[in-house]
Amino acid sequence: MELIVTEKPSVALTIAKVLGVSEKKNGYYENDKYIVSWCIGHLLTLAEPESYGEQYKDWSVLPIIPDYWNYTVKAATKGQYNTLKKLMHDSRIGSIICATDAGREGELIFRHVYNMTKCSKPFKRLWVSSLEDSAILKGFSELKDGYDYDNLYNSALCRERADWLVGINATRFFTTLYNSRFPLSIGRVQTPTLAMIVERDEAIKNFIKEKYYTVEINCGEFTAENGKYTDLTEAKAVEQMCNIARATIIKVDKSRKKSLPPKLYDLTALQRDANKVFGFSAQQTLEAAQRLYENKLSTYPRTDSRYITEDMGNTVNSVISAVIEKTDFANGVDFRPDIKKVINNNGVSDHHAIIPTVNILECDFTTLMDTDRKILCLIANRLLSAVSSEYEYEHTDVSLSCKGINFTATGNAVVEYGYRDIERNFRASIKTEEETENEKSLPSGLKVEQEFAVTSKIVSHYTSPPKPYTEDTLLSAMEKAGNNEYVTDEVERKGLGTPATRAAIIETIIKRGYVEREKRSLISTSKGQALIQSIPEKLKSAKLTAEWENKLVLISKGKADSTDFMNSIKDFVTDFISNTEVNAQLPDINKKEVIGVCPVCKSNIYEGKSNFYCSNKECNFALWKNNKFFETKRKTITKSAAKALLEKGKIHYKDLYSPKTDKTYEADIVLEINNGTAAFRLDFAKNK
Repeated sequence: MELIVTEKPSVALTIAKVLGVSEKKNGYYENDKYIVSWCIGHLLTLAEPESYGEQYKDWSVLPIIPDYWNYTVKAATKGQYNTLKKLMHDSRIGSIICATDAGREGELIFRHVYNMTKCSKPFKRLWVSSLEDSAILKGFSELKDGYDYDNLYNSALCRERADWLVGINATRFFTTLYNSRFPLSIGRVQTPTLAMIVERDEAIKNFIKEKYYTVEINCGEFTAENGKYTDLTEAKAVEQMCNIARATIIKVDKSRKKSLPPKLYDLTALQRDANKVFGFSAQQTLEAAQRLYENKLSTYPRTDSRYITEDMGNTVNSVISAVIEKTDFANGVDFRPDIKKVINNNGVSDHHAIIPTVNILECDFTTLMDTDRKILCLIANRLLSAVSSEYEYEHTDVSLSCKGINFTATGNAVVEYGYRDIERNFRASIKTEEETENEKSLPSGLKVEQEFAVTSKIVSHYTSPPKPYTEDTLLSAMEKAGNNEYVTDEVERKGLGTPATRAAIIETIIKRGYVEREKRSLISTSKGQALIQSIPEKLKSAKLTAEWENKLVLISKGKADSTDFMNSIKDFVTDFISNTEVNAQLPDINKKEVIGVCPVCKSNIYEGKSNFYCSNKECNFALWKNNKFFETKRKTITKSAAKALLEKGKIHYKDLYSPKTDKTYEADIVLEINNGTAAFRLDFAKNK
C-alpha cells in the first residue's frame, strides 16, 4: 500500500475521490491500494529559545544561534500528527507519496513530518497545478522521486531558520535595549516592509505643496497649453500677449500606437487588482483563490508565473470556450482569441499562471461566497483579456505658435478597442466604473499653417504629495523592492517575500499594531514609526532582504549553497548585536498614545493588547477589538475605528458583511453607552 499525505483535509478528500478511496477512517481514507491522510498546515514549529537552555529565559542573553534545531508538535494538531506518525510506520505501507501543495512551504510541511516521525520509507512527489480529476490522474502517472526536490526543501529550511534567527534575536535585542514595555517585534521581511510604509508616510507629512501656473489658449474645438510657471507675473505676461490673438499650427505629428493586452495573473497581480477593483485585502484574495483551487474552479494560486506552457494549448482553448459560455464578458465583442500571446515556456517556473478550469462551466455562481465569485470572475476576465487583440489608437501631437510662443495639444482617436471591450463588459457586470485614461481627442483634419482666433487664460495647479500605500501599491513595491540595486539580469529579483507570503506579512504588521487600515490606505502608527526609528538601517534594508530572497530562490534551483547562506545570516545576527548602540535622540518608545476620551468618565483611553481601555481604574468602559457585534460583520475595532467611535460616536462602513445574504452592505455602526459599557447598533440613515 501507499500512503498519500496532503496539506489539507479538503485536498485529501478530493484525491481520495479521484482514486476511488472511499472508506473513511479516523484521520484518513483507505482502500486496498491507498491510504490518504493529511496535515493541517504546519503540524510542527521551531521550538522556543528556552529549549536550547535555561539561560535563554533571560532576553538579554544573546545571540541565540543553535548548533542543532529543535521542533515541537503544535498542541492544536497533535492528534493528526500522531495519526500520520502511526501510518508512516504502519507495516502495510511500503512507500509514501508527498501530495502537499506544490511549492516551497508545501515541501517543508511534508518533510518536517517525515523527518520528525523518523520515517525511512521511500517517497515520491505529486506535483500538480490543478485539482481537476484529469490533472490529478496525470500527476499520479508522472510521480517524481521525492529526493528530486531536496533543493526546494533546503530553500524552505533556510527561509524558516533565517526568519527565526533574525526575528528572535532582533526582537529580544531591541526590546531589552530600549527597555520596551512591549516586545519590539522585528522580522526579516516584515521590518523592511514596515520601513517602506513609514518612509512614505513621512514623505507625505513633510510634503510642501507648491503652486505653479500654465497658460491655455482656446482654439474653439480644442485647447493648447504652454509652460509651467512658478512666477505668476511671467504667466500673466504670456496670457495677456496671447489673449484675443491668432495662433498658427506649425507642426502636426500623427502615429499609430498599440497597448498590449494584460498578462495572465500570478498571485501578486491578482491580489493587486482585487484590492483596486473590490477593496479586498491581499489575505482575503489569497484565501478566496485557495478555496477556488480546492473546489477545482481555478488553478494553483501561489504562483509567480504569468504565462502558460505550450503543451497547455488545447486545455486553455477549452477553458476559454467555457468562460465565454458561462459569462457575458465577450458579448458583443469581435473576440478572436490568440493563445500564443500567453504561451512562454521560459516564463513558467514551478507553476503556470492562475486561470479558471473547465469546471467553471458547471459552476452555479450564485452558490459561491461573494468574495470567491468576484475573484473567479476577475480570473476569468483576465484570461479572455490576455488572449484578446491589442487596444489600438492614433496619437496626435500638435504644436502651435501664438505671438512667437509655442503651445502644444495632444489627442487620441481609438482605432480598435480590442481587449478593452472585454474589460468594459466585465466592469459593467460587477457594476464598477471603468478605469479609463484621459482620452482627449482633437478635431480631424488639422494641418500645418492652419490659423485660429484664440483667447487665453491662466490655469493654477499644485504639486501633489505621494499617495499613502494601498495593498495594491504596497504589493507592487514589495515585489520590486531592492531590484533596482542590481546591475545585472542574473538574479531572480524576487523583492520582499514571495507571492505566497506577502499577504501574511501585511496582516502581521497590522496585527502587531505597527500599521492600520484607513479605508483602503495602509498608514503607519506611532508605534510603527518609533520602531523604525529605533533600529539600524541594515535591519530595514529592502535591498538586503531582496538579496536574501534571491539566494533562497537560487538554493531551490541548486545554484547556491544552503550552508553558505545560513553562515551569512549568523554573521549578520552577531554583527548587529555586537555593534548597535542606543540612539539617545529617539522619542520615548514606551510613551502611551491617547486614543480618545472616555465617553463615561472623560479620562484618557489607551490601547491594550485586546482592547481600548479607560485609564480610570474605577471605570469599566472598554472597546474590545474582537467585539461580537463587529465580528458578525467581519470587522474588528482597529485603532482608527476606536478613534472614530470615541470622537464621533459612530463609524461608517461600505462593506459590512451579512451572513444571511452572504453579501456586503453600507451602514454606520453607532456607539451607545449602556450602564457604563459599550453597546452598538446599525444606522442606515446616511444611505437613505
